[in-house]
Amino acid sequence: MTLRAVISVIILMCVFTSCENPIWESGKNNDRATKKTGVQNAVFDSIIARKKLRAVTDYGSVSYLIYRGEPIGYQYELLNDLTKHLGVELELVIEGDMQKSIDMLNSNEVDLVAMGLTVTSERSKKFTFTLPIMTTRQVLVQRKPDGYEKMETADEIESHLLRNPLYLANVTINVQQGTIFGKRLRTLSNEIADSIFIIKDEREIEELIAAVANNEIDYTVADEHIAIVNARYYGNIDVQTPLSFPQKIAWAVKKGQTGLADTIDSWLLKFNNSLRARLLYNKYFKNIRSKRIVNSMYNSYSGGQLSPYDDEIKAAADIIGWDWRLLASLVYQESEFKPNVQSWAGAYGLMQLMPSVLEKYGLDSTASPVDQLTAGVNHLIYIQNQLPSEITDSIEQVKFLLASYNCGIGHVFDARRLAEKNGKNPNLWTASVDSCILYLSEKEYYHNTVVYYGYMRGEETFKFVGEIMERYKIYKELINE
Repeated sequence: MTLRAVISVIILMCVFTSCENPIWESGKNNDRATKKTGVQNAVFDSIIARKKLRAVTDYGSVSYLIYRGEPIGYQYELLNDLTKHLGVELELVIEGDMQKSIDMLNSNEVDLVAMGLTVTSERSKKFTFTLPIMTTRQVLVQRKPDGYEKMETADEIESHLLRNPLYLANVTINVQQGTIFGKRLRTLSNEIADSIFIIKDEREIEELIAAVANNEIDYTVADEHIAIVNARYYGNIDVQTPLSFPQKIAWAVKKGQTGLADTIDSWLLKFNNSLRARLLYNKYFKNIRSKRIVNSMYNSYSGGQLSPYDDEIKAAADIIGWDWRLLASLVYQESEFKPNVQSWAGAYGLMQLMPSVLEKYGLDSTASPVDQLTAGVNHLIYIQNQLPSEITDSIEQVKFLLASYNCGIGHVFDARRLAEKNGKNPNLWTASVDSCILYLSEKEYYHNTVVYYGYMRGEETFKFVGEIMERYKIYKELINE
């Protein structure tokens, strides 16, 4: 064999090796590892066709919440990373009841349960798990003794806490129904040859942890990573007594939907070994920032507020007749609730009003947050009064108004005329005028005879409206009216 031939063989071997499936390379114990990751079942096909992944998760201080106006959460960020990888949108459903979530999966209402399910052989018979997103243990959540802050030694505190499973004899423990915690306690009861009284509770796990802290119940059981985060909020609880060995936590798809499971596994194999995965885990479970999040009053789960200006935003929303959460979404989009921020173009304040608009309402950069918000909604009303009466749908009218607020009503009128010329409905923003606003950055369109105001960055306005409306949807789900 010639030298050139030898080199060619080596190159071909390298190419084939580099194209191997990451699952095969991993060496991990995966019962689907020998299957082709390109296999697509009906569920996966439908996700790609609709360009949307429907996932169900729970609302809590770790999974999914709003912090300072922005949706965050470990499950939420993981799902966002997955959908970006797949090139689809995320449609998130909130459900705290685990059994209802499983029912939604089995009835095809959702494609994926992303609630941090513990992998068990019994559950594996009912649905298909992905590779683990983490490992954790079950721990006992108990209250520290009264006056623990004044106790001189750690041993004094320890003497009041249950550390040995043998001491669970004749103890009553509330556990969230639908979880595996009750089953684990029954196993422990058998192992210690004594009774453990188990109460199946309808409350979600973080509500049960709060109930322990507030002296409503004595004990509950939680996954360790959830318990540790809550212990940063409730200083009087202890979560250091393990009740199980390390267990796998994973997502679940409908039984037999291996196409979707394989695709997620392929992504997880790469993601779990990435810096992004480590940073994300540390952000929610190790970093000191997680303590600030759970203790913040601007945390939708435990604090119940969006911003320091919720009351002012509510008052301003009354002027225009909006749901205050819609106005809050606009304010966050413009300034992230920062009253002194100024853009490169000179726009200022909570609602990023230009100097000429501020002047119109008798204001300048010294305006208070209240005055900024009042001027902002009055300017919205001014624009609203110029919108065509043919736009009758209230939601569509809001979208046209937001677009006009962002780029100027003249450009929006241009996009309406383009829509009409191209056989689209000029009175619908979604899937009609919104696509035409994108055209206004293309020469062949902004030179069209129906376009009076010329070039504009249509993508900016397109995203502006979409992001505000999507955030508003999230605010409605997670923030009380």
